[in-house]
Amino acid sequence: MTANDKQKIASFLDLARDSISSGYRSEKTEYNFSDDTAMPSQFINQNDESANKKENTNQSDDQAAPVNIERQTLDKIAAEIKTCSNCPLASTRSNTVPGEGVTNPLVMVIGEGPGADEDKQGRPFVGKAGQYLDKMLISINLSRTTNCFIANIVKCRPPNNRDPHPEERDACAHFLKRQIETLKPKFILLVGNVAAQGLLNAKEPVGKIHGKFIDYKIGSMTIPLIVTYHPAAVLRDEAAYKRPVWEDLKLLRDKIASLN
Repeated sequence: MTANDKQKIASFLDLARDSISSGYRSEKTEYNFSDDTAMPSQFINQNDESANKKENTNQSDDQAAPVNIERQTLDKIAAEIKTCSNCPLASTRSNTVPGEGVTNPLVMVIGEGPGADEDKQGRPFVGKAGQYLDKMLISINLSRTTNCFIANIVKCRPPNNRDPHPEERDACAHFLKRQIETLKPKFILLVGNVAAQGLLNAKEPVGKIHGKFIDYKIGSMTIPLIVTYHPAAVLRDEAAYKRPVWEDLKLLRDKIASLN
């Protein structure tokens, strides 16, 4: 503000004071005002920079969103799967199917490979067998949206839904291994012979190895693992497979409850 502007304001205030106190105008007073000096540029830069930064981000430092390292790692693995051409399945797929679910799963569910619906959508277990799997999980308070991650031994659909060949399983094995190491699930549920053969190198069929827990060792981790029949098998023959699947699920439910 200039000295002249300050003088005008002071004179106005003096006049107001005289009017209130006596009603008479006193002799005009001349004040020794001086012009304001500009703020040093270093202060202007610092303050403006700070203000602009706050305005642009519209949030304080302590409100910054946390980084989900597991999600970033899973996204990186999924990107690698998308461009993978390490086996013949790459030439016949429509979409890769890396898997989906939460990043800190209580249970990781692993099946054999994508079918037609999964190949079309790029998501695991979304066909009829997948819908039945969701019901299986819900029956023991599990879900892909709250506490599970669902994946497959192979990430591309084998033609005509045939079982994946050993070399195809081997080509995908490192992807699944990295997913397990990233997710660190408390339990693993394998569904079907192909999943058991692919992850455990099991020679026996599901009928011989289901109904009990197996210690699965990977890296420095030991994860309790249980095998059961594939939901597609239950849909084909409920009388033969529905009861044993339910018994396996109850074992898993009780094992989970023992953690609390």
